[in-house]
Amino acid sequence: MHADLRRPHRTFTIRQLCVEFKCTPRALRFYEDKGLLSPARDGMNRVYSYKDRARLQLILRGKRVGLALAEIREILDLYELDDGGATQNAKSLVKFRERIVALEAQRADIDQAIEELRRGCDALERHLARTRPDLLPRAADYDQVLRERLGDLEHAK
Repeated sequence: MHADLRRPHRTFTIRQLCVEFKCTPRALRFYEDKGLLSPARDGMNRVYSYKDRARLQLILRGKRVGLALAEIREILDLYELDDGGATQNAKSLVKFRERIVALEAQRADIDQAIEELRRGCDALERHLARTRPDLLPRAADYDQVLRERLGDLEHAK
């Protein structure tokens, strides 16, 4: 089947690509509007080539790793150069390394936020242990007590 998908004469309907790549027809039309896909037409129907399928696969991979559509287009447009894909590969390598740096920075920010939240939880637990130990030991217990008290307040109104 895999080899069959790469045959130059093979075509795909919008439905087939949507099922295969778990995307919506609206997404494919959006990529077409942005110039990322260029399906042929058979009357009112879009007919996607094996190249359109490959481009869609690259678009979705690029989106998954956080590339902007403009960056994806830039990479896809280099496919047409007659250099065996060297320029496209070089541009892709630069963009991928940039995303790695950005994602590593995000991971550091997330790790820092998690650590700050843990310190906050520890401080809140220490405070509650001193002032309202009945609300400890678990946040779920606290949540239940809070809900009950809020319910009592609503009934008192």
